[in-house]
Amino acid sequence: MKRSGPFRLCLAAIAMVIPAALIFIVLFLAQYAWQAIFYNGVRFVGTINWSLGNLYANPVVSRGYHVPIGADYGILAFIVGTLFSSFLAILFALPVAVGTAIFLAEAVPARLRPGLSMLVELVAVVPSVVFGLWGIYVLAPLISHDIGPGITAILGFIPFFNINNSTGSGFGLLTASIVLALMITPIIATTLYDALLQVPRELRESAVALGATRFEVVTKTMLPTVRVTLIGGVVLGLGRALGETMAVLMVSGGALNYLPGTIFTPISTMASFILSQLDSALQDPTNMAVKSLAEIALVLFVITLAVNAAARVLVRGATFVRNL
Repeated sequence: MKRSGPFRLCLAAIAMVIPAALIFIVLFLAQYAWQAIFYNGVRFVGTINWSLGNLYANPVVSRGYHVPIGADYGILAFIVGTLFSSFLAILFALPVAVGTAIFLAEAVPARLRPGLSMLVELVAVVPSVVFGLWGIYVLAPLISHDIGPGITAILGFIPFFNINNSTGSGFGLLTASIVLALMITPIIATTLYDALLQVPRELRESAVALGATRFEVVTKTMLPTVRVTLIGGVVLGLGRALGETMAVLMVSGGALNYLPGTIFTPISTMASFILSQLDSALQDPTNMAVKSLAEIALVLFVITLAVNAAARVLVRGATFVRNL
């Protein structure tokens, strides 16, 4: 036991690197943004007006802090844009990811699985800017001229699905959600595929022996067995969607100071907005704009943490039900 002491300490130190880095980043953001937190208050997450104010006039004192004249910081529109685009992306990606995983695990000959699964994994490493360019030159015009009018023709009686109630440019919530869905589908698919391959062969054979069809074997035997892994894959994909920056910035339309009225309305997410506004915020002589952007990063961290906590509860619930 004595000989293993230094080795265990070394492993513990390595294991603490990631948690320590995360805690350091959060503490840095909190320390940097504390003035913005006190200045903005609760209204920061409850209003939609974001204005840097007059950056060329002398700052004024407001609520005890020096800020530019007319400065106002509200991020409700960015929170809504982030949540809507991420959850729509999960809604689009989940059926495709599950179908892909089942196809690779059950329908593809064993000799072809490594090559096809590698192709799926390669999609996950495509740079986000490539997805953004594809969204600009292919997806956005397609939504503007074909998909949007088609959805309106079928569901236009619902205002949220009527492209005539938006700019019709093709850049907006739907485009961003589809691009995000393409980016997270390989993450969910490969996670589920690996889990399906680990399902005991005896379990499948038992289901077949009881007269189950191939469809029933997959849906009633295999998928319930790997539901915990599926939830984990969805959380990984959702985390990627919540934090994605460049691709969303390129196709979301860069909306400011209004909530999305339709699925085609331009939006901004918190991550993409931080990137798009950073250069302008650096011109603020009081630094309150940059500190407010740091506060946005903190809010995004809290949302991501809440999503992961909810997923952990779901996983524990699924594990408890499976063990009954």
